[in-house]
Amino acid sequence: MLQGLHKWNAVITDASCFILLDKISALQLLPALSLSVITTPEIAKEFGKPLPEWVEIKSATNKALQQTFEDEVDIGEASAIALAVEISASILIIDDLRGRKLAKQLQLKHTGTLGILLLAKRQGIIPLLKPLIEKIQATNFRISDGLVKDILVAAGE
Repeated sequence: MLQGLHKWNAVITDASCFILLDKISALQLLPALSLSVITTPEIAKEFGKPLPEWVEIKSATNKALQQTFEDEVDIGEASAIALAVEISASILIIDDLRGRKLAKQLQLKHTGTLGILLLAKRQGIIPLLKPLIEKIQATNFRISDGLVKDILVAAGE
């Protein structure tokens, strides 16, 4: 599981992380955990509302690589993965299974939104993870019961 973000120069996040954290009123956890939160214009558009000022919006420069990734994942995920390839010492926050598989194939450091919540608990930024998990379960974001159990065990809850 994710240890800490302090050793990473950048946290690159996909739209699902912004959307989910916004739905549970926890978007402020991202800057509390990292010095630099970056996303792409494609993801900013997917998010559908203005991003906080602490989010840097940056395009991947290798558009050919991004287009290659678009054969496997959607344009937002492709742009985030392409940017993560370009920025050394970055970690990618991505929830989509196909996107996570591609990130793993590319040997990119990655986690999901639940990994970010677990890290926030471990760092004492949030006192309990379970109330946030319950808020997530009340949304249209699907999490398996097994994953919920594993995350809560990892959080000591």
